[in-house]
Amino acid sequence: MGTYGALELANEEAIDWQFAVNNRGPINVIRKFIPHYRANGGGMFINISSFMGITTAVPLGSLYNMSKFDLEGLTEGLYYELKPLNIKLRLIEQGGSSGNNFRENITWNKDENIKDYDDLMTKVNNLMITSEASRRLDDPQDIVDAIVAVATGESNKFRTVIGAAGNDLMALRNSVPIEEYLETIARDYM
Repeated sequence: MGTYGALELANEEAIDWQFAVNNRGPINVIRKFIPHYRANGGGMFINISSFMGITTAVPLGSLYNMSKFDLEGLTEGLYYELKPLNIKLRLIEQGGSSGNNFRENITWNKDENIKDYDDLMTKVNNLMITSEASRRLDDPQDIVDAIVAVATGESNKFRTVIGAAGNDLMALRNSVPIEEYLETIARDYM
């Protein structure tokens, strides 16, 4: 799920929904399991994030990106807090997956009286449908395999970025100054 569109146009319900799912949900689950893990001498939390939690890729996705950045920060902060208790934390950072109805579960922030964002919203929506990234969706089995590898200790990576789209964006983000990265992404939408 995702709340997309201009932040100015977001209503309180859409904002609350975004954070209830991507932030309060994981917080609530983690808080309930910590006593169990402490009693058993350890455990592992595998948080499902998005490559948009470590790099931004879509204009008008500020609320979604922020919620994923928050999940990343929560997971990193808990890494230190829970390490002495032998409780491990890991992040799976996927993109969209085939068979996932993410685009159909987007809430678009709209206001019929404000048209200033309409062109950009149309471009973003069209690019979500037709872009190369939408054709390079992650195979759900790759996501499952990555989770299993982390859960079984086959992989000890703190962050696992899945798929070509996410890894290509991370390579771009890591290879150029942030200003150049932002302008490169903006060109696709302006």
